[in-house]
Amino acid sequence: MNTPTAVGTYIFGIVVVIAIGIITRRMLVGWKNRARRQAEQIGVLPPVPELLHPAVIAPTRGLYVGSTFASHWLDRVAVGDLGYRAKAVLSRYPDGILLERSGASPIWIPAASVTAVRTEKALAGKVIPGRGGADEPAAILVIRWRLPSGTEIDTGFRGDERHDYPRWVSSFDDSETPSVGTHQAPSVHDTSTGAA
Repeated sequence: MNTPTAVGTYIFGIVVVIAIGIITRRMLVGWKNRARRQAEQIGVLPPVPELLHPAVIAPTRGLYVGSTFASHWLDRVAVGDLGYRAKAVLSRYPDGILLERSGASPIWIPAASVTAVRTEKALAGKVIPGRGGADEPAAILVIRWRLPSGTEIDTGFRGDERHDYPRWVSSFDDSETPSVGTHQAPSVHDTSTGAA
């Protein structure tokens, strides 16, 4: 390679690196501004109870897809760490739903706050193709719930196994209450629950 070509290549490389840096910085600033605008709507999330009754639906491993404002599958919540995808374990208790995320804070959804549980093919910018029929549920389990601030959001979870989805959906139609006992909430790092 002759000297002018090498110099041109280096200059082009430096320009590309600078452009990528500027774009990345602008994206991060935009994400922070979005989180600041949403902070009042989201408010403070419910705390995870110290003791929980026995699980109604056993812990399911999968991926936390994200949370969006209700009925707006692309309007992702950016407050705190709600906007970041993470490996997760989803469990259903009589008192609510626990979503423990790897590398992020757990999300506790009180049962009284849940307004709907359904399956969808897309949420928070993630689209997973599939038929979505009774024999093959859509890939994302979506829990619509009302925050203490009064805002309704959709929280998405893509389970490693979809065969439990119908049970999740129907469990909020039941008035059945399981027997009461207590135990510590499972950890996303606990291998006994099959967590990742």
